[in-house]
Order: sequence, then structure tokens, then C-alpha cells
Amino acid sequence: MKFIGIDIAKSTFVTAYPLPTGGYRTKTYPNDPKGVALFMKSFSQEGHHCVLEATGNYGMLLLYMLCKAGIAVSQVNPKQIKHFARMMMTVTKTDDVDAKLISLYGEKMCPPVYRFPAESLLILKQKKVIARQLRKQLVALSNLKESLQALPIKDKASLKSLDKTLRFLKARIEEIDADIADVASSAFEQQIASLTSVKGIGISLATSLVISTGGFSQFETSKQLARFVGIYPSYQQSGSSINIRGKISRNGDSNLRSLLYIASWSAIRYNETCKEAYERLKARGKPSKVALVAVANKLLRQAFAICKSNSRYVDGYKSTLNKNANSSCFLT
Repeated sequence: MKFIGIDIAKSTFVTAYPLPTGGYRTKTYPNDPKGVALFMKSFSQEGHHCVLEATGNYGMLLLYMLCKAGIAVSQVNPKQIKHFARMMMTVTKTDDVDAKLISLYGEKMCPPVYRFPAESLLILKQKKVIARQLRKQLVALSNLKESLQALPIKDKASLKSLDKTLRFLKARIEEIDADIADVASSAFEQQIASLTSVKGIGISLATSLVISTGGFSQFETSKQLARFVGIYPSYQQSGSSINIRGKISRNGDSNLRSLLYIASWSAIRYNETCKEAYERLKARGKPSKVALVAVANKLLRQAFAICKSNSRYVDGYKSTLNKNANSSCFLT
């Protein structure tokens, strides 16, 4: 298998083809449908595997066309390539060098084949991003209004314009949130129903979980999911002098972690297993925030188990799933 490394930019992408005699041949293509089509004609589908970094929206067209054509492609975390480059002691950073490194990474690590998400999931992600940006604007303008009201002389026209913009943003956010709920309930009806059956998980968190995880289709175990969300505790051990159980990794979606943390407040009141876990940790002297983060982790695992088993939540039920699968609803 030959791995083709691809370095994505806004207008172009650089490819690195491994040569039979060693080394690489690089070529630059336009990052548009014609450029991607030209790239796909430059190699045979059999025996080739494309590898690229996750670069947000700029790499989605290439991913989409490669997956649609049935060409094996992998999308890797840029941090993995960054640390791989450090391991190789690379001192030069150019688009060509990056493409070669990505190709070498694919050869050494054999990353899994990327599964392109459903169309409804892409639509939901776009709506979620827009709603998040509008909320940021709403907070910024609300703070601006408060600061202007502290002035001794106020411009009524400016405040009126600000109020009009704030009303518009609130209306647009409500409209987009309703659209997200409608699309999610229609495309992922079974999963949304299963998730909202868990005590502590509402429609907002359920929708965010489906959008961020691709309907849980990209994960085999709950540990993988917890690491992806960034709510998994870090651990350091070396010899007899270092044995540290550190903070959560915080690598994933900060908004999803916030929703899980807020949901833990309700879970410790109404979710029997989460309540027991919280009380047990508090009895051991753990701070309330640490215990709540642990409950958020447990809530995430419950959601994973419910969706993977395609069932509804039963409070107090003890899972009979294989412990090695790490998909138990209730951790001890």
C-alpha cells in the first residue's frame, strides 16, 4: 500500500507521491472540484491510500470527492503530525515537506479509513457553528450595551440600533435552534429518543452529542468517546517517583464539555447511578467540581451505551455488556 500525503491550504493542496526508488514527488493542485478531479486521475485507486490533516472546511471537498469515488482516505489530527515531525527531528516546514511527512506518517502508522458523515449531519454541524457564532456576537453586543449605559451622555440612536441588532440576533438564534432540533429529531429520531431517556440529558445535549460524535458511529468504545470529548483523566507514571492522576485532557469540543458539566447538576439529583457516584466521591473528600466532572464522564458513557445498544435508559439497571468494551452505563 502506497500512502499519498496531502497538505491542505485555502486555495490549493500539495500532494506527496512515494516513489519506487525512494523519496517523494510533490505536486500542487487547486482546491476546487476540477483540481480534485485532476488529482484523482493521477493515481490508481487500488494500492493507494490518501492521508490528510483535519483542516476544517477547507479539506471537506477533497474528503467528499475521494469518499464518493471509493478511494481510501484517512483524516488525522494535526497534533499527531506535529509530534511525528518532532520525532523525525524535522527543522524545515513548508507545504512540500508537510505533505511528505504526512505520507510517511501514513506509511508508519496506517491510520483508519475515514467514513464520511451523512448529509443531514453536515447540515446540522453548519447550523450549530452559525448558532455558536451568533451567541458570541450576542454576548459581545450585550456587554457593549452595558458599557455604553454607564456613560453620562448617551447616544439614543446608537442604543436603539444596538437594541434592534440584539433582538435580531435573539430571533435568529431561536430560529436556528428550532431548525437544529427539527433536523436532528427527523434524521436521528431513535438516537435522540434514547438519549433523552437518560435522566440528566435534554434535547440540547442530545443533539450536540449526535452532531459532535457523528451519531456515535466513529467510536468503538466509551473510552475513545471520552478522549475525543476531552473529559478523560490524564495519568502519568514513571518508575517509583512519578505517579500522577492529572486533570482531564480538554482536547475536544469545549461547548460539549460545558453542556455535559451543566447536565451533571441535574444528573446528581435525578439519575440514581450518577447520584451514587457523586455522593461516593464527596464522601472520599473530593471537591465538588471534581465529582461533577466525574459524573459528566459517567453521563457520557451512559449515553454511549444506550445508543450502541439501541435501547432506552432504565434507572438503576446494571449493564451486562462486556467490561472490556468499556460501554457499561454504570461505572464503579
